Amino acid sequence: MNEIHSTAIVASGARIGEGVKIGPFCVVGENVSLGDGCELKSHVVVEGRTSVGDRTRIFPFASLGHQPQDLKYRGEESTLSIGSDCLIREGVTMNPGTTGGRMTTTIGNRCVFLTNSHVGHDCAVGDGVILSNNVMLAGHVSLGEAVIVGGGAAIIQFTRVGDHAFVGGMAGVENDVIPFGSVLGNRAYLGGLNLVGLKRRGFSRDAIHALRHAYRELFHLGEGTLKDRVEKVAAEYADQPDVQLIVAFLREGGERAVCTPRDRAEA
Repeated sequence: MNEIHSTAIVASGARIGEGVKIGPFCVVGENVSLGDGCELKSHVVVEGRTSVGDRTRIFPFASLGHQPQDLKYRGEESTLSIGSDCLIREGVTMNPGTTGGRMTTTIGNRCVFLTNSHVGHDCAVGDGVILSNNVMLAGHVSLGEAVIVGGGAAIIQFTRVGDHAFVGGMAGVENDVIPFGSVLGNRAYLGGLNLVGLKRRGFSRDAIHALRHAYRELFHLGEGTLKDRVEKVAAEYADQPDVQLIVAFLREGGERAVCTPRDRAEA
């Protein structure tokens, strides 16, 4: 049975799953879909062509699915898709896609968005991502799986952040971040691998050892261009799938700049 507070406004066309709770003064739009077990605490607004997955919890003053913050937007029927088991805290904003992008913004499963974080139009956010307070994702940003972004960080448009990467608090990220990388500062630089995250997520000692050696060859000890070093590492670590994830990420980026260490000579 659903629990919908008497002060909530739920449009007749909204699709509401089973066991949904909608608290006081919430607004749910005509083209919204709420999955089974969703909970809107109070004063939540979900508009546009927005779908919310099962068991996702949304806290007061979150605004999801309103018109994207793009001056070129002309009312196109773009979408916002939010996965299951997500936690969306107070004041979070998420925008749908645009014709200039993918026409959709997608959020994976089991993601956490802390107070006042923002997901811009046409973003793609993988499973298990955590955005801390006041994080800002500009349009067209892609975050891989299990990425953690520290409080107050800003990631500019079209930036890619690879799986299991960590972005430090207050960082200003304008270049791509490799999988497993840890970046700091404004403008953000590569400070090493996200070793704490790798250990917490159960990566084996051998896998971490291979990643550390490959990282040093890519960014510290190797000779030639980055493209040359990528190909060398690809051949040397052909049997290491985690290293190959970094290789694939760098290849897919083409000529896009990536975050690198401040001083390549540093250990």
